[in-house]
Amino acid sequence: MYGIELLVEEHKKIYALTEHLNATCCSILEGAEVDLAELRECLDFVRNYADKHHHGKEEQILFHFMLERNDSAAEKLVRNGMLVEHDLARYHVGELDKALTLYEKEPTSQAKLDILIHAAGYAELLQRHINKENEVCYTYAERLLPEETKKLIDEQTKVFEEKAQQEHIQEKYSAWINKRNGKAG
Repeated sequence: MYGIELLVEEHKKIYALTEHLNATCCSILEGAEVDLAELRECLDFVRNYADKHHHGKEEQILFHFMLERNDSAAEKLVRNGMLVEHDLARYHVGELDKALTLYEKEPTSQAKLDILIHAAGYAELLQRHINKENEVCYTYAERLLPEETKKLIDEQTKVFEEKAQQEHIQEKYSAWINKRNGKAG
């Protein structure tokens, strides 16, 4: 199923971002300066690729069709699991943004601690979340949804992707994460 295969591929980039955030947090703990520009680039990746692009496809397409089935297990999995975790991730991102702004104005230990808490909190949450989606949510969706619905998901995913390609979303964020991981292109 194209739509789910694409989401799994995107998870690899998002997981790489979480590893980068963890490494950044460890560097700060070991005495490195807080690189505000780098952390703001991480926020840009999270907001525009992980959330708007990736979670956008999940929420507007896949989860929408899963919830349409009126299946109680899908309802709990999506509403009480995946969507709650998306909102918790957004909370960490918002708090990280605030902490970066505070640190920029006055680089206190408390502001630095808040940066570490929310960057590491986001990373840990997303790593667990990605595993749940790959191993539970997506496999359940593939069992739950009829073939005609899977085709609709694939079609809508292609349209979503084409629009994002016009804005160079995939290209920009793939290049950004690959650069951090020392990979070409």
